Amino acid sequence: MRIRSARRSDLPLLQDIERAAGEPFRALGMAFVADDDPPPLDLLESYRQADRCWVATDPLSATGDRPLGYVLADPVDDALHIEQVSVDPCAARRGIGRALIAHLAELASARGMAALTLTTFTDVPWNAPYYARIGFRVLPEAELTDGLRTIRAEEAQHGLDRWPRVCMRRELTPTARTPDARPSDPRPPDVPEAVNPPRIPDASGPADASEPVAVSGNA
Repeated sequence: MRIRSARRSDLPLLQDIERAAGEPFRALGMAFVADDDPPPLDLLESYRQADRCWVATDPLSATGDRPLGYVLADPVDDALHIEQVSVDPCAARRGIGRALIAHLAELASARGMAALTLTTFTDVPWNAPYYARIGFRVLPEAELTDGLRTIRAEEAQHGLDRWPRVCMRRELTPTARTPDARPSDPRPPDVPEAVNPPRIPDASGPADASEPVAVSGNA
């Protein structure tokens, strides 16, 4: 498996992955999530330009360098926040979601960030229970940072709070920063702050293929 920065030509494929990854929610009575539109191309492009969109591919497979999963991330407070992680159901049970999250953890540590964070559905098997298995813990209300409170408020406005949701955090051990290490927020000057995506995390199915069900999911 190879994890690389997204290319502009990848972006329509990421939308296809998002649509496919949303379908497992339908079986749980969460058609609202399954029917949610994928991130628009201009939003994905803003993440790509800011170097905050990565894809997983399998160069040795029939799909070659075609993305099988992707992740978007934002610097939020002292952490790198997983805005979205989705995997194509056709690539289930291959550890792709786990590998994408491990890639983020390595980047965040190199940038001196303290943790990974995400928001997710409490009762969806491939959401909060899955993240707990790979080192995330549920944050009580008292531990929510201002940035996470803002994200949760945006999710509530979008209607995601009709199902129980939580914030989760995975602590990191910062590594020594090298002279060419990127800053924690690499957004280029021509990408305005207002371009940040609406918070609709979780998205679709199991964040990685270790689950026996369909795959995908936003943090």
